[in-house]
Amino acid sequence: MDAFVAQVRERSDILGVVASYVPLKRKGGRYWGCCPFHSEKTPSFSVVPDEGFFYCFGCHAGGNVFKFISMIENVSYFDAIRMQAEKLGIEMPEREKSEKELARERKLDDLRKLAEMAQRFFHNCLVQTRYGEAGLRYFTGRGVGEAVIEEFGLGFAPDAPGKLHDAFLKRGVSEKLLLECGLVVERQGGVYDKFRNRVMIPIADDRGRVVGFGGRVLGDGVPKYLNSPETPLFNKRRLLFGLNRAKKAIRETGRAILVEGYMDAISLAAAGVPNAVASLGTAFTAEQCRLLLRYAKEICFCYDSDDAGQRATVRALSIVRRTDAKAKVLIVPEGKDPDEYVRKHGGEAFQTLAENALSIEEFHFRYALRMNDIRTLEGKNRALRAFLPTLKASGPVERNEYIGKLQSNLGIDEGIIRQELSAYQGDDPAEEIRPRTQRPVTRKADGAVQRAGRVLIRMAWRDPGVAASVMADLEEAPFPYPPHEALLRYIARCAGEHRSPSDEEVLEDLGEEMAAELSRILTEEIDAQDEDYDKYLQVILLAQLRFAFEEHRLRADEMERKGNSDFLQELQKSQRIKKRIDKLNQDLTTNG
Repeated sequence: MDAFVAQVRERSDILGVVASYVPLKRKGGRYWGCCPFHSEKTPSFSVVPDEGFFYCFGCHAGGNVFKFISMIENVSYFDAIRMQAEKLGIEMPEREKSEKELARERKLDDLRKLAEMAQRFFHNCLVQTRYGEAGLRYFTGRGVGEAVIEEFGLGFAPDAPGKLHDAFLKRGVSEKLLLECGLVVERQGGVYDKFRNRVMIPIADDRGRVVGFGGRVLGDGVPKYLNSPETPLFNKRRLLFGLNRAKKAIRETGRAILVEGYMDAISLAAAGVPNAVASLGTAFTAEQCRLLLRYAKEICFCYDSDDAGQRATVRALSIVRRTDAKAKVLIVPEGKDPDEYVRKHGGEAFQTLAENALSIEEFHFRYALRMNDIRTLEGKNRALRAFLPTLKASGPVERNEYIGKLQSNLGIDEGIIRQELSAYQGDDPAEEIRPRTQRPVTRKADGAVQRAGRVLIRMAWRDPGVAASVMADLEEAPFPYPPHEALLRYIARCAGEHRSPSDEEVLEDLGEEMAAELSRILTEEIDAQDEDYDKYLQVILLAQLRFAFEEHRLRADEMERKGNSDFLQELQKSQRIKKRIDKLNQDLTTNG
């Protein structure tokens, strides 16, 4: 496994991987861009290809290529290695797994098999039994023919309390597994089918494996749409309906069209619009955004034209703005939803709408004007305030254009608009929507001791013997900055074992904070030479001596208060340390 990880890392180009998510510009031997893990407008995110690390000096995220993939894709470190190996065509070796891992894999395998069985059950009920006649009438009325039913594996859940439950028990499926898969529910002392009298739409992950279902009720029942519950397979925040079929077209066209409902995506695909996907009844999430950005940089939102759909669009755009994605908004004419429009006008007409979709600025401009009564002074002020975040985030050309539009539509003087814009200190609209990847921006202590420690660790990383020298040359006293002591002790141990230090080992043994600090050390521009070793060692030694001086001084004070005559010995110790401190200060001043 170690050899496998080393092979994947050796063939991985961290610059290429990061650049596929973050626009970077070269400055010397480093590449800089805006951090994808927190919102910023001035780049503080750096990649140093020669060292193989990235680091953000704002939110302090850092690590190697696998750490970046794990953070940007929201997967575990090992899954990031596996994903990269698959992209590079490197086969993963078999390794001995723990009983816990094997049990989890068996459970996931059982759940996947059961989901596939359920999909076939619902599909057969629709096309081969009298139970499905009502479902076929519904699909026919929506313009969904036999070919689309087969392509999407659509089905029907009979209007009976235990049709699936009883059939699967006879096939040897345990009731416990049916409950875990979300196909049945426990209610009033009995176990019943979760989905009844609904057309069934199987939901697959991006690899095409069925993981859950969406059911639309026939008639006036509630809820109108019902999804599978959260299970080890089914997480709505991380799934997009139809992505397994649409990802090839999304990659080829460079654009993903995001709609609200399953039937919208199905109707668009049937009409020859293959790059449409649907969210699963939830607000657009950061995880879904990252999923789409694997395949294209443009996301075209086509939500319903009602107020709820437009508010959902505003929230979704606030998430996309924090990435390097290009977002557009497709407004369906006549207030129709995509399904209605494409059935009436066809796929080509819809593609034309997508080609002429609105920019973020134009959508927010129209939305601000539509949602406020701009005939009144109060309404004009609200419209202006609502559009200021978008105006602030836009480029200079767009900003000038929309200042002119605001002046024309609101009758507000250009100077006042620019004054309001200059005073505006807020962020994006829909502030309540924040992707989980947003990391806090913090200022870390960065005094002379921390800088000296980073220099010495950088020297030691390249020559592990330096770490052993540092530990031997310092006092037997607490290290002034514990994270650096831990890194130096680790590197010194590697030197004693005649092996090179490994950042993977730092992550595993010392934790994420240490691994991020190591990334900072190896990506930061440090102007220091090997001959500066003594100078930086003295800085740390001086901090140790100051700590020891204060410790002896306080101990002497306490002993004197208690009438202990030994306080004189403590004072003498503190004075000897003080002389060493003065000597070191003099040396440091002399040597610069």
